Amino acid sequence: MEGDVMDKVEATATVLDFDPISGSIPATKVEITVSCRNLLDRDTFSKSDPLLVLYTQGVETKQWREFGRTEVIDNTLNPDFVRKYILDYFFEEKQNLRFDVYDIDSKSPDLAKHPTDLDDFLGQVYCTLGEIVGSPASRLEKPLGGLPGKKCGTIILSAEELGNCRDYATMQFCANKLDKKDFFGKSDPFMVFYRSNEDGTFTICHKTEVVKNTLNPVWQPFSIPVRALCNGDYDRTIKVEVYDWDRDGSHDFIGELTTSYKELCRGQNQSSVYEVVNAKKKIKKKRYINSGTVSLLSFNVESEHTFLDYIKGGTQIHFTVAIDFTASNGNPSQSTSLHYMNPYQMNAYAMALKAVGEIIQDYDSDKMFPALGFGAKLPPDGRVSHEFPLNGNVENPYCNGMEGILEAYHQSLKTVQLYGPTNFSPVVNHVARYAAAVQDGSQYFVLLIITDGVISDMAQTKEAIVNAAKLPMSIIIVGVGQAEFDAMVELDGDDIRISSRGKLAERDIVQFVPFRDYMDRTGNHVLSMARLAKDVLAEIPDQLISSMKTRAIKPNPIPPAYSPGDQLQTNLV
Repeated sequence: MEGDVMDKVEATATVLDFDPISGSIPATKVEITVSCRNLLDRDTFSKSDPLLVLYTQGVETKQWREFGRTEVIDNTLNPDFVRKYILDYFFEEKQNLRFDVYDIDSKSPDLAKHPTDLDDFLGQVYCTLGEIVGSPASRLEKPLGGLPGKKCGTIILSAEELGNCRDYATMQFCANKLDKKDFFGKSDPFMVFYRSNEDGTFTICHKTEVVKNTLNPVWQPFSIPVRALCNGDYDRTIKVEVYDWDRDGSHDFIGELTTSYKELCRGQNQSSVYEVVNAKKKIKKKRYINSGTVSLLSFNVESEHTFLDYIKGGTQIHFTVAIDFTASNGNPSQSTSLHYMNPYQMNAYAMALKAVGEIIQDYDSDKMFPALGFGAKLPPDGRVSHEFPLNGNVENPYCNGMEGILEAYHQSLKTVQLYGPTNFSPVVNHVARYAAAVQDGSQYFVLLIITDGVISDMAQTKEAIVNAAKLPMSIIIVGVGQAEFDAMVELDGDDIRISSRGKLAERDIVQFVPFRDYMDRTGNHVLSMARLAKDVLAEIPDQLISSMKTRAIKPNPIPPAYSPGDQLQTNLV
């Protein structure tokens, strides 16, 4: 190989595969705006002077902690508070909130005294953050309570995702007449992109693929978050280094160029042809001009849509549960059974169902959920079914909320006979039929399968999952009990993408976890359920986005912003 030994790349880290935005990804931040209408009038000679306090609840202790308060607005029963609350939003967590409203005429600044002093307390409301963002246009209106027998008015909560430059740039480059670095054959060029930092250092942000044996490579187009390229500063220098790839990792430096995001935005023109310069060669050789050129072939920018963009645009998440009624669960009337109904605590099936369902229900406006069972003999003839409604109604398998599903589950244990085998494909295909009928982005389907054991129809289930991966749906499998769940790990395509008949799944849509890994050692079931939900639901937002992207579906336009002043005329007291 030619070239100065000093041209070797010393830092191999520059060419390792990496993800420019992985690592500690910041939480999605949402801003909550609060208004109230028709508050109680506590003052004799004027109207109330309301202040609102937000409390959040810890997962473990369940204690309410003050998060923040608004300003006091004098003399109004219809306040539009200017001060906002900025909260970290996690789809996979149940984030309980409490809003208390006070009349701050009181001499005491200590709010702890106010709830006992009914002259100061104007009402309160409980909700989850998911309930607010999952409401139409992310706007939730609820009646204030807390004062029995009194109409306390209403509270209006609006959520807005705080954007932090969600643009993605897609670009393509080619090069011409690069320096030949290999004795036998031509160079194997690739490029490494760096963004400049404020202290003058550079951070790697992208590496192209290697194009073998050419001095005139055309690299594949690539996409990169704009914030990874320039951190929001469009004039900031972007440095690009060009190397000749070597198998032993000692890649040869060909040369470098600099540009900026602003310059790249101009697209393909005369100034988008860059000279590749090797500074050391330039010093050594008087007649040195360059080590080739790099040209920008295309450049375009699109805004990356987020999960909340789709939710705010009206996408509903439909939740279906499928419960394992095979005989390996044990006789439900005996305490050793996984289906045993202890009057004092929920069994693992009920806990898994409640943990996942209580979060997802916030994103479905009608709160009606199909609940299915599989692996049981049904009355009156003992026919084995792998897709039966828990409520016994084939025409309408929907249950009203989580309580409705739990009630149907308890009732079905009294009427069906546990049997077998453990077949998943019928319930996967059941939900897939619904998902196939609605592919306009208005609905996304989540199937929760809760099972105790080894799957019997692996080939059929793999085929069903590969077909379902093209549809707007995700599958969560929770294993209960102490069985070996090795086969389930294969369905969860985190390491190896699932395939059937030589066909790979388009997306990874399955998440499997054994519930026993989440059980709290102290017996705190609330904590166990929160841990389970956090893990199994964490992938849903990205799976929804990838489904929409694959089908080029953009979020619906958000309905016109609600202006609290719109109702003032009719609500003035």
